[in-house]
Amino acid sequence: MQQNNLLGRNLVDSDSKPPIEYILSFNQVGQHLIDVTLSFTARSQQELWLPVWVPGSYLIREFSRHVSTPTATTSTSRQISIEKITKNRWRLDCHDGEKVVVHYQVYAFDLSVRGAYLDHTRAYANPACVCLAVAGQENVSTLLTIQSGQVFARLPIACSLRPYSAALINETNSTYQFIAHDYDELIDHPFEIAEQSLASFDVLGIEHKIAISGRHRTNMPRLLTDLEKICRYEIEFFGKAPFQDYLFMVMATGSSYGGLEHQNCTSLITPREDLPHANEPVQPASAYRRFLGLCSHEYFHSWLVKFIRPQEFAVLDLEREVYTRMLWVFEGFTSYYDDLILYRSGVIDRSAYLELLAEQITRYQQNAGRAHQSLSDSSFDAWIKYYRPDENSQNATTSYYNKGALIGLCLDLTLRARGSSLDALMRELYKLAQQGQYLTAHTIPDLCEKLVGERLTDFWQNYVDGTTQLPLEEMLSAVGVQTIVEQKVWPLGLKTTETSHGLTIQQVLRDSVGAKAGLSAHDVLIAIDGIRATTALLGQWADSAGFNANACSKAGNSLTCHAFRRDELMVFQLQPVASIMQTVRLSIANPEQLTDWLAPVNPI
Repeated sequence: MQQNNLLGRNLVDSDSKPPIEYILSFNQVGQHLIDVTLSFTARSQQELWLPVWVPGSYLIREFSRHVSTPTATTSTSRQISIEKITKNRWRLDCHDGEKVVVHYQVYAFDLSVRGAYLDHTRAYANPACVCLAVAGQENVSTLLTIQSGQVFARLPIACSLRPYSAALINETNSTYQFIAHDYDELIDHPFEIAEQSLASFDVLGIEHKIAISGRHRTNMPRLLTDLEKICRYEIEFFGKAPFQDYLFMVMATGSSYGGLEHQNCTSLITPREDLPHANEPVQPASAYRRFLGLCSHEYFHSWLVKFIRPQEFAVLDLEREVYTRMLWVFEGFTSYYDDLILYRSGVIDRSAYLELLAEQITRYQQNAGRAHQSLSDSSFDAWIKYYRPDENSQNATTSYYNKGALIGLCLDLTLRARGSSLDALMRELYKLAQQGQYLTAHTIPDLCEKLVGERLTDFWQNYVDGTTQLPLEEMLSAVGVQTIVEQKVWPLGLKTTETSHGLTIQQVLRDSVGAKAGLSAHDVLIAIDGIRATTALLGQWADSAGFNANACSKAGNSLTCHAFRRDELMVFQLQPVASIMQTVRLSIANPEQLTDWLAPVNPI
């Protein structure tokens, strides 16, 4: 493990310059504008386009809304008119074979892992939202030139693309050049220029690098030690890595959280408190454990998503939605393994893993939407539901991450009871991917049948395509884990937050007394039975059994609630009955069975 510069990849020595070049410069940091120059040889009526979504994040994000009106000239300085023909496409009035230079600006102020961000401290971009594609030439090699300018002079750049040529990399002037085989490879490599803590570690001969920006006090030796264990386990789990090197790109902030997988890197944003401290305990604190889980998750995607892919993702159409019903596999199975690998790699102990698993089960049990949306439908509807949660999401939808992880658990235990495992299934999927095959709706059921000699038809119909309650308690009991269910009360079926104006209702549980009485999300509850509404008062209406009738001062066991909806005062009559939400804890009932379950099947 050593400190290093991130331009250590093998350089591409070539006498011929790629036919398409993007030059990105950052001279207008105060206005958050990235200047882009695009050079290429045009075809007649050449079109340019920009993706509307970024791979790995299934939401139409309309990146073109941040692009200024492009201008274009030829190598002979002839002005070329540009017509915008759709929301994300432009047509150039040019001739076949003309050398064309296009200029435009991109507004970059999206502090996430999916967009672009520019201020005086940081230049970050996913090329998918910055670099216009040259229609019909997406398979042409591309040169990416980054001119960081005076603001970022001499600052390091984190990027997992291959540097183009030693002669063209000028760190003194902060000019960097990278090459991509095609447009798909270009947009799969974000970059960042900022003050960064840089380090590297080796895993089975593969160099891994980490770059952390933002203010932080990371215990880097501890982080590198834990990441090495996680990465080593995952490579050994599959038997081979689908990359030659890897980069963890981390932005430390106050509270932001997220990650996005790429071909040989991941872009992460995390609360700085989630990074390990100087006195980090041997067993990671819950905050640091969360960050390690994020790293484990995105790294696992190098195999499951970036290499093992559904048939629908064989060729991605980045100008419209690409539907699949298998996100429960790609995000769900990854979510099952991300925590499990923390345990198997020795980063956390068994007690910590069971705590994480209990949290997954609790989220599932508290999700009323699990009875109304199947896992298959959840995957298909990701484009309109998962990334656009509202006050009704908890009542109407289920998460292909959360339920998908528990499906991974249930399938693992089902296969193990029949002499196989999910580990074996994952390795079979990797073999198919190495043979150039993609997943279809039949792949996993067929492989499971091959592994155990049964079709498992009821499993898929009930738990993936249906909304049948997962048999978690029974399955865990069979492998030595006791499920302890505790009750969490939502008085009147309301989730609220207290303000100076009253109790603002954030969510109303479906079929609760609050919903039946007509209370709605965003209502401001100001009085209950004539007394000013507070969190403490609302809590008086419930005890561990659900409702303390003695707390109700009105005869007839009924409550009168006053609330503002917008600026109108409304009165609601309701029966004071609380809604019960389940909280789950797990304990070890049979350590020998548990060890057999958690231990990995021997690597291939």
